[in-house]
Amino acid sequence: MFDFHIHSDFSADCNTPMEKTIEYAIKEGLHEICFTEHIDEDYPDPTIDFSLDLASYHRKIQAMQREYGERIKIRKGLEIGVQPHLVKNCTQTVHSAPFDFIICSMHTTDKQSLHTSNFFEKQPVEEAYRKYYEELFYCVSRFKDFQVIGHIDLVKRYTKNKPVQDHFYDVLTNIFEAIIYAGKGIEINTSGFRYGLPCAMPSEDILQLYRECGGEIITIGSDSHRAQTVGYGVSDALKLLRQLGFRYVTTFQDKQPTFHRI
Repeated sequence: MFDFHIHSDFSADCNTPMEKTIEYAIKEGLHEICFTEHIDEDYPDPTIDFSLDLASYHRKIQAMQREYGERIKIRKGLEIGVQPHLVKNCTQTVHSAPFDFIICSMHTTDKQSLHTSNFFEKQPVEEAYRKYYEELFYCVSRFKDFQVIGHIDLVKRYTKNKPVQDHFYDVLTNIFEAIIYAGKGIEINTSGFRYGLPCAMPSEDILQLYRECGGEIITIGSDSHRAQTVGYGVSDALKLLRQLGFRYVTTFQDKQPTFHRI
C-alpha cells in the first residue's frame, strides 16, 4: 500500500499537520507515503499563494522520518505547477533542494486558473480541453525534471456536466510518447471519486492508451489534503491496473524508481 500524492499544512490549500496524516496512514496499514507539497509560481488567483518554504519543509520531513521511520517510509516530494512561460523557473526550483519525487501538474491554462476562473465558460469545452492538453504537451516536452505527470485529465473535474465528444487521443499520444521516451510516467490520482467523477484521474481509456503507447511507470496517489483521505482508493486503483494489464506500481526514492509487482 503506497500513497505518493499527499499534502500537509506546508501547502497553501491544506491545514492538516504532517503528524496527523502520518499517524492515520500507519493506522490504515500503508507502507510508504510521499508528501508532495505545492509550488505553483505565478498562480493566477491573488487570494492564494502557492509558494513553499523549502528549508522548513526539509527539516520537517527529516523530523518526521526520525519520529516515524520505524513504522512507515516517508518520502519528500513536490507537486510543481507548470506553465509554458515558467519552464526554466520550474527547472531551477526542483534543483534548489533535494527531493525523492516530483509530480508535474498543470492547474492553469492560458494563464487562467482551472479552479477559480471562468476558463471553461469563455469558450467551447472542446476548445478548452485542447488548449489544456497542448499546453501540457509543450511543458513536458521542455521541462524534464519530474517523475510523473499528475492528474493528467484534470479538466474533467471542472466540466462534469458538460459532454465532450473528442477524446483528444492525438495530443495525449504525443504527451505519452514524449514522457515515455524520457523515462517518465503518470499517476493514478484517486481524488476523482471524491470530486464527483465516475473514475479516478486519468480515466480508464487514457490509462489503456498509456499502456498501448508502452507506458510502464505509474504511481498511485490520493491527492489527500485531510488525514482521513490518505490511501483513499489505492486498493481499487491497484485492481484496475491489474485488469488493464499493468504489471507494476512504482515508488521513488532519490528520484530513482522501484517497481512493485501487482
